[in-house]
Amino acid sequence: MVFTKKLCYTDSKGTFEPINKEDIPMQLTVRQPSASEDAKHYTTERLRSEYLIETVFAPDDAILTYSHFDRIIAGGVMPVSKSVELVGCKELASDTFLQRREMGVINIGGKGKIAVDGVEYDLKQYDGLYVGMGAKTLSFTSDDPADPAKFYINTCPAHKTYPTVKIDIDKANKRPLGSVETCNKRVINQYIHPAVMQSCQLCMGMTQLAPGSNWNSMPCHTHERRMEVYFYFDLKDNNVVFHMMGEPTETRHLLMHNEQAVISPSWSIHTGVGTSNYTFIWGMCGENQEFDDMDNIDPIDLR
Repeated sequence: MVFTKKLCYTDSKGTFEPINKEDIPMQLTVRQPSASEDAKHYTTERLRSEYLIETVFAPDDAILTYSHFDRIIAGGVMPVSKSVELVGCKELASDTFLQRREMGVINIGGKGKIAVDGVEYDLKQYDGLYVGMGAKTLSFTSDDPADPAKFYINTCPAHKTYPTVKIDIDKANKRPLGSVETCNKRVINQYIHPAVMQSCQLCMGMTQLAPGSNWNSMPCHTHERRMEVYFYFDLKDNNVVFHMMGEPTETRHLLMHNEQAVISPSWSIHTGVGTSNYTFIWGMCGENQEFDDMDNIDPIDLR
C-alpha cells in the first residue's frame, strides 16, 4: 500500500482509545519511504500519491502528513470558529505532540495566536515561531474568523530542548539570489537557521520570487544528508507550479496548485517553475543544518 491514512486520538488519561470522528482533534496521514530505483517506474498517479500533499488546510482542523523520510511531519492548522490543538497520538506513541519533537510554524493567513503551555504568541502574516521539544500544550486561534490564520507547520524529532522563539519576517536572515535575466530573482528568508537561532535539526524558511521570475532553486541540487518539504502558495488565479523531482538523470514532474506541498527525498532534485511568480516555504531535517551542504547539478546534465 502506498500510504496509510490514520486519525490521531487520545483521551484525558493519555491512553489511546478510539473516539467519535467529529471529536478527533487532528488528522494524520502516514506515508512510507520509497526508493529512487522504484520511483523511476511510477505513473503520474503513483508519483502524486507518494509525494504530493494535496490538502494542507481545512477550517477548524489540523491536516498533517507524517513522512518516514527523516520522520518529518508537515501540514497546516486553520482555526476559524474555534481553537485547534495539537495533541499526542498513537502514531507518535506520545502523551503530547512535542514530547520528543521540535516544531516550526509560519503563518501565511490572517492574524492569529499560538499558545504554548499557556503563553500566547501573536503572529501576523509571514511571522514564524519555533517551539522546542517538550512543550505540553499547543493551541491555535484566529483573531478574525472572516480572515483566519493559516499556520503551516514542520516538525521533526529532537534530542534537546531549545527555547521557544518568535521570528518576525524582519528578523529572518535574508539571502537575495538569482536575476531577472535568468527568471529566478528571489529572496530566501531563513527563519529557523543557525544564523538566526538554535534548533536541534529542523531548518525552515520562506522564499519569495520577484514579479517576472518563476524558477526556484535553479540551478538545482540534491542534498544526501537532508530531506526537504516544499509548500507552494501565493499562486494567483489559475496559475500552477511544475515541481521537478527525481534523480538528476531520471527527472519527473508534479503539477501543483496553490497551497499544496511536496515531499522531496534526499536522493531527489527539488526545483520548480510556475506560470507566474509565487512563494514557497521549505523545511529540512536530517544529518546536519548546513544550508549550503548540497550537490549542485548543471542544468545541461539533467535528463
